[in-house]
Amino acid sequence: MIAAITAERDPAPADFAVLWPVHTRWADHDTYSHVNNATYYEYFDTAVNGWLIAATGVDIRSLDAIGVVAETACRYVHEIWFPDELRVGISVERLGQRSIAYSLAIFRQLPSADRQLAAIGRFVHVYVDAHSRRPVPIPAPVRAAVSTLVRSPSSITTGP
Repeated sequence: MIAAITAERDPAPADFAVLWPVHTRWADHDTYSHVNNATYYEYFDTAVNGWLIAATGVDIRSLDAIGVVAETACRYVHEIWFPDELRVGISVERLGQRSIAYSLAIFRQLPSADRQLAAIGRFVHVYVDAHSRRPVPIPAPVRAAVSTLVRSPSSITTGP
């Protein structure tokens, strides 16, 4: 079950190891004058991969193993618009040998300096060989960086 999405209370910014900045773009709006639902997934993807590049000091696209998204989920809480400043909360709910399950949330930065929850999500990256696309262990620099985002030691497993 998706822990962050089904929790008894909505997550707060303090529940996440990282709050990664992302800004809405003019092109994110749909015909209903709000940010399109599919764009929330782009914010999750941008935040996770931007953070990975910054935290590892490596261009993750150049590694022999790449993280492909095997599962996603999102629960929408509040609409967002352009121009909104966002923070994407990132934590790890499970760190396996070949996969990482991220807990995510999008928060709107309000003028009062508070943050309003806009969405709760989940991403699972499975690491595969960049050429054969066969599952492989998580690259060492990625594992080292991501281990700092793990909620509890029991979240680290020996399985995929």
